[in-house]
Amino acid sequence: MHDVAKPAPPTVQQRSFVRRVVSILLPIVLLVGLIAGLLVAGVAISRMLSIVVVAVAIASAVFSYRRFRQGATVRGALWAVLCVFCVLAGIKISQIGKMMSTPFAMPPTAVSSAVVKEEDWSPRLAAVGSISPVQGAVVAAELGGVVSEVAFQNGGEAKKGDVLIKLDTGSEGAQLRSAEADLELARANLDRARELSARKVVSKSELDAADSAFKQKQGMVENMRAFIGKKEVHAPFDGQLGIRQVNVGQMIPAGQQVVALTSLDPVYVDFALPQQELSKLSNELEVQVQTDAVPGRIFKGKLTAINSMVDAVTRNIPLQATLENRDRALRPGMFAKVEVVLPETKKTLVIPGSAVSYAPYGDSVYVIEKKKDPKSGKESQTIRQQVVRIGEARGDFVSVTEGLKPGETIVSTGVFKLRNGMAVTINNDLAPKPQLNPTPVDS
Repeated sequence: MHDVAKPAPPTVQQRSFVRRVVSILLPIVLLVGLIAGLLVAGVAISRMLSIVVVAVAIASAVFSYRRFRQGATVRGALWAVLCVFCVLAGIKISQIGKMMSTPFAMPPTAVSSAVVKEEDWSPRLAAVGSISPVQGAVVAAELGGVVSEVAFQNGGEAKKGDVLIKLDTGSEGAQLRSAEADLELARANLDRARELSARKVVSKSELDAADSAFKQKQGMVENMRAFIGKKEVHAPFDGQLGIRQVNVGQMIPAGQQVVALTSLDPVYVDFALPQQELSKLSNELEVQVQTDAVPGRIFKGKLTAINSMVDAVTRNIPLQATLENRDRALRPGMFAKVEVVLPETKKTLVIPGSAVSYAPYGDSVYVIEKKKDPKSGKESQTIRQQVVRIGEARGDFVSVTEGLKPGETIVSTGVFKLRNGMAVTINNDLAPKPQLNPTPVDS
């Protein structure tokens, strides 16, 4: 029999190559299987990555140990580095997973607060008007002539009867002296005629003629004196003068304006209100006036005149109030904001105007409420957006007719940055204080 050929045994190199291939493929196959099993089990991505990284770290540690045992220090060190990297990656993935599993919560927003108050507000009727003088006129010259003297200072004070200007009266004075001489002659003739008439020397007609001549001369003298008197312009009442419009030596015609004269205490304010408010009006009602010429100040007076007719064009009723003006802060012609204070009062909910979020679809405020966490049991402050109806505004405050209750706490400033349901914390240290009559500083 022939001998059967036996297969040659694998060489040492072939066995070593097989072991290397197996050592490389086996971990890969195990890793792929692990990942597949985790996917089938529906494990979360973050947890699956953590498990895979831990598995790789354990395998790297085992391989590193074996290489060091075999004396392959370089390969052992590489596996050790991979192990450390996987451990660090696992820690980081765990932290990220924890952060992702924890719901994100915004920190509380710092806001300032205000309490809804109920106050007694008197209803008011608002309007705009103009300041006018109780007495005011532009003094003019009745006769023409040359100005010989200006007897006042621009912006000065004048009393009734004070001479303001004088016109040249040289020719009129000469005519007056001539007329006075004729008057003296007529008076002497009249006295002589009376004496002769008493002795029956002259007739009654001659006495009457002498008396008539005397009266004519007397009338001429009085006329000349009145004419000369009109060459002086006098103040018709007490008041403050304006700026003069004539100068010494100027030739002025009859009717030339000389200076404005105005009585400044008291003054009127003229305004108008719609006819439907007429039933609420009566004399002696309090009137409050403000003007941007004196910011922050309120002038108080009384309603003194209600016109007898309603304007047929505007359907407004013209009104007039009288104000004291001792310091003369108000001047005729000023624009004024007028409020007529009605006698009755009513309860009104009042909040700062800065607490209102104005929008085309409706105004709203943010109500601060306490909310308890069902899990932790801790109380926190949250805000709830509440639609309101705004009424009258006074100073920094506005009235609320619907939507709020007395005693509720609302956000007073910074409402533009808020949204419904936000957590807030109250800090009123730097909150501005609203005022009913604010006096802002000019910028």
